[in-house]
Amino acid sequence: MRPRLTIPVVSVVLVLMACSTGGATSPSAAQATPVATGEVSASANIELTVFAAASLKGVLDKAKAAYETAYPGTTVTVSTDSSSALEMQIEQGAPADVFLSADKTNPKKLVDGGFADGGAITFASNKLTVIVPSANPAGIKTPADLAKPGVKVIAAGPAVPITKYATQLVGNLAKEAGYPADFAAKSAANIASQEDNVNAVVAKIELGEGDAGIVYVTDAKASTKVTPIDVPDTANVPATYAGVVVKASKNAAAGKTFLDWFAGPGGQAILGEFGFLPPT
Repeated sequence: MRPRLTIPVVSVVLVLMACSTGGATSPSAAQATPVATGEVSASANIELTVFAAASLKGVLDKAKAAYETAYPGTTVTVSTDSSSALEMQIEQGAPADVFLSADKTNPKKLVDGGFADGGAITFASNKLTVIVPSANPAGIKTPADLAKPGVKVIAAGPAVPITKYATQLVGNLAKEAGYPADFAAKSAANIASQEDNVNAVVAKIELGEGDAGIVYVTDAKASTKVTPIDVPDTANVPATYAGVVVKASKNAAAGKTFLDWFAGPGGQAILGEFGFLPPT
């Protein structure tokens, strides 16, 4: 009779158990906790690109640092130009998360065209002033002098928001006492150049390449090389700033958080430091 072989059953079972579980992770450990839709994780590494009107450059330099401190892990990159140029770039697919405009018209274009995630939010307002070089070689004393023969007026291009506001201002001034009826035509005839954005207008006046220009009050306040010439309150034109989250953004939730912050107390405090007014 052959001897019976005894199979060590317990050993085999233990080996099989070890093989089936070796290195495996339990389902509860493998599943990551989902982040709720629209919620921005404080520990996430988020890169936000903000397209903004040229007149907001100084504000956003400071707002960027403040926001990155308030939201660790978020990096904000700011690109400034005329609002109209940036709006067109967004329509053409430029990678932006938030758009901050010096008017309500360009954000509305994005909303109406389906390029915005949600509606536009107004966050600031501004007023206009005339600036001249510090030396004021043309001897300009009032806005009426924009129509004087030989005065070189620096303006922005037709699509730039400051041009729309400036045109309204000139039309209002023409109705003021002491201004000639042909004030608008004469001041338009004195335009020596049309720049890409309001910062370029300021730069030319600072360099003395023009005698005067119409810009935002905040632009005059930010420069040490120009002198503002006040315009009558009865003729001034309020400029309203608005922003949207770009629909194509890969960080739409973070973009909304930034826009809400910028339009809220955090952003308002910085905007106020630079002379901006609350939204009208």
